[in-house]
Amino acid sequence: MRQIVLDTETTGLAADQGHRIIEIGCLEIQNRRLTGRTLHLYLNPEREIDEAATEVHGMTWDDLRDKPRFAEVAERVIAFVDGAEVLIHNAAFDLSFLDAELVRVGYGRFRERCAGVVDTLLMARELHPGKRNSLDALCDRYGVSNAHRTLHGALLDAELLAEVYLAMTRGQDSFEIALDADPSMQGAALAADWPPRGLRVIAASERERAAHETALAGIAKDARGTALWASAPAEG
Repeated sequence: MRQIVLDTETTGLAADQGHRIIEIGCLEIQNRRLTGRTLHLYLNPEREIDEAATEVHGMTWDDLRDKPRFAEVAERVIAFVDGAEVLIHNAAFDLSFLDAELVRVGYGRFRERCAGVVDTLLMARELHPGKRNSLDALCDRYGVSNAHRTLHGALLDAELLAEVYLAMTRGQDSFEIALDADPSMQGAALAADWPPRGLRVIAASERERAAHETALAGIAKDARGTALWASAPAEG
């Protein structure tokens, strides 16, 4: 499965008030592995940036006046996410800006340009109800180092989110491997791999065996019934 982790930085909090995207960061995951492919763009928002937003990401309009406008890079963004499942933390926020930018240049809405969107904030809330599920909180919870995140940045945050997402869904690894395996070969593979090479086997002594049998008999007596292990076939 091809996935794209995406994050944006903006001039303010509300796309419907005319605020714009100033940075887009994307990276690719293929079959739960980072491929190294990224898309990182700074954009001229064609407007001033709110002071509160600058405090978050550190950028002003003067920093971005020489950067391309969204219309000039829209096709690159669309091409990068085409056919992929897109992972976004607090997707409603980023989608409101992406939709506004794409509609403005005649490309429709973002969901029409990818295979689907997964909101990792909603996923985290289901896994950790009642707990803080900000990106920083999830980094702490899953042991992802974010010490270098002094300011928000789209590509940096996408990189952190990718690590958090893979950690949150780590249990899927064995499930996917099992799906890919040939069922007819699983028993043979287990037999071939057991016992592991170099495994030291320490057999119980006769005294230990006798003590074990006495303990089992006591448990069966207390249960006032036939113990399951008593009827199980012995293994040689």
